[in-house]
Amino acid sequence: MAGDNAGNTVVTLESPQPNTLIRAIWFVLVGWWLSGLATLLATLLQLTIVGIPAAVYIINRIPQITTLKSSRTVEVAEGEAGFVRVGFSDREQRSWWIRAIYYVLVGWWAVSLWLSVAWIAGLTIILLPLSFWMYGAAGKIQTLRR
Repeated sequence: MAGDNAGNTVVTLESPQPNTLIRAIWFVLVGWWLSGLATLLATLLQLTIVGIPAAVYIINRIPQITTLKSSRTVEVAEGEAGFVRVGFSDREQRSWWIRAIYYVLVGWWAVSLWLSVAWIAGLTIILLPLSFWMYGAAGKIQTLRR
């Protein structure tokens, strides 16, 4: 049977994160207070040279800690012989040395302030969307992460 989709392949991707209801329940029961503790821990860790890698790791995962939001994106690439590869990946980043210089001069203190404001905004109902947006932008504020 030949139809309109003859020769086409349909790919259905599942999201790498739980559905919205699960994410909302997580935030109400766990995410709001765990994100506060994670922010405090990351702020303390980045005050030491040894703790900086752990602080960067934690801050890059604040959206996941708060609402189980994944930072991965869908990647589609055409390979040899017309094969298409579909998967999830993180976005390509700027040069490490640019991000390191930015972190030393601005990122370490700016992200602590940014996340503190985001957490306080998250305690209110009306500013909750702003809080979630700020959490999502934390990696960008800290190390210019895309």
